[in-house]
Amino acid sequence: MGSKKGASKAKVAKLPKKKCCVSSTKCKRCPLRMLKEGTLPPGYTVKKRRLVKVDLKVAGKRGDRAA
Repeated sequence: MGSKKGASKAKVAKLPKKKCCVSSTKCKRCPLRMLKEGTLPPGYTVKKRRLVKVDLKVAGKRGDRAA
């Protein structure tokens, strides 16, 4: 009685698939399509058709070299 069926619900974005299915028509959760459109979640990228989590700590390791 107190709840409405048409109440606004927050949309939860679906994460991309872990691996591309290599179909000619890209699905809505294809990591390659999401990378191209720029809709991949932050901290993720695609390498060899697989979804990969980016480790930002290792990316700028220049201070370890002896000068």
